[in-house]
Amino acid sequence: MTDAVGSIDTPDAPDEATESKKKARKGGKRGKKGPLGRLALFYRQIVAELRKVVWPTRNQLTTYTTVVIVFVVIMIGLVTVIDYGFSEAIKYIFG
Repeated sequence: MTDAVGSIDTPDAPDEATESKKKARKGGKRGKKGPLGRLALFYRQIVAELRKVVWPTRNQLTTYTTVVIVFVVIMIGLVTVIDYGFSEAIKYIFG
């Protein structure tokens, strides 16, 4: 049962003609390649995906690195203060 607008959860019914074509094809191109062919395809796909990546500029990379280092230093300080506070509380309570 579908609603008038359609939904992502319920896709449209596939055509019978395209469904029969999909069933007739078993391995396709990937099924006919050997292990070296599949490995070469894998590396070609990796290179293709890496070309799509938007790499940061040197200025952006410097800014991001600085932000991460400052955040880590602040968190180290926070954990150190909390740890010191707990250790002093334990010393006070237990002796």
